Amino acid sequence: MNIKPVFEKKERPIIIAGPCSAETREQVLQTARDLAPLKIDLYRAGIWKPRTRPDSFEGVGREGLAWLREVKQETGLKVTTEVANREHVFDALKHDIDVLWIGARTTVNPFSIQEIADALQGTNIPVIIKNPINPDLQLWIGAMERFYKAGINQLAVIHRGFSFHGESSYRNVPRWQIPIELKRQFPDLQIICDNSHICGRRDTLQTVAQQALDLNFDGLMTEVHPTPDSAWSDAAQQITPDQFELLLANLIVRQPGTDNPELEASLDQLRHEIDEIDSELLRMLGDRMKLAEGIGEYKKKNNIAILQPQRWNEILQLAQLRGSQYGLSPDFVSVLLKSVHQESINHQNMIMNQSVVDEKS
Repeated sequence: MNIKPVFEKKERPIIIAGPCSAETREQVLQTARDLAPLKIDLYRAGIWKPRTRPDSFEGVGREGLAWLREVKQETGLKVTTEVANREHVFDALKHDIDVLWIGARTTVNPFSIQEIADALQGTNIPVIIKNPINPDLQLWIGAMERFYKAGINQLAVIHRGFSFHGESSYRNVPRWQIPIELKRQFPDLQIICDNSHICGRRDTLQTVAQQALDLNFDGLMTEVHPTPDSAWSDAAQQITPDQFELLLANLIVRQPGTDNPELEASLDQLRHEIDEIDSELLRMLGDRMKLAEGIGEYKKKNNIAILQPQRWNEILQLAQLRGSQYGLSPDFVSVLLKSVHQESINHQNMIMNQSVVDEKS
């Protein structure tokens, strides 16, 4: 795909800000007036809000589009809103919305994506696609492809984190490796971090915003409201314009690279050492799998099941304990060991199945 940028500015970060939901004309216009001096790149406000429960506030609907048009006329800010079906698209286009964004609940449904893409055929409006609710990179890429095939080549994505079952300090866990892989496959694709939806709380917005910029994300989407505590939706994660201005002022924008030959040489040396360690790790993992295959042979001969839960728990607990001694987090050790364990099971399973085939042949 020959993707063109949604935002033409060269320097980072790209800034998208505005309330979670358009609630009243006064609220929409006041937020825009407060944000205009910050020279944000795009003013956001949800007009239609897909909510989990039917009695929740589901947006003001078409009426709010007129308020966004007033924002453009009064402040000169470009505006964006979320669309989830064909009718939303037609209404947004009639009201001169500059950019459309696709929400996570829509990205997860290829039928909905195709409906919106078909409605946009023949237009040239830019589209920003949020990641699907679940950590499915191919579904995210598939949404991009559907818009691209409809003739929309100004595309960007928003990383808003992923649903997670269990306890977490995040509303939606970031799983940074997924947008990083997306960027690897599409280097020219602009990636915006929605720190509001990742955090779900205002006290960690700064930290996540900085993490995104440290990972060379192109920009941020943050929810800003004149009186966040009285917001009609997602009150806990919104901040005031003054708080947002402070957040921006405290951001450290890293350079994507360096032209300093001495610094580059130092980095190259460290990278070379990392490459050597990675190579050694892979060699050792290969040796580990050979041992797993030997265990598979033994289990087959003695009619023993592959999975031994008690042994696996012992390995995991010991690895997390040892990992902490080397500055490795329990979560990292768990993810790493689970991947290694699954590969070991695959190797043992291959040995057992091959033995069955050999016996029958």
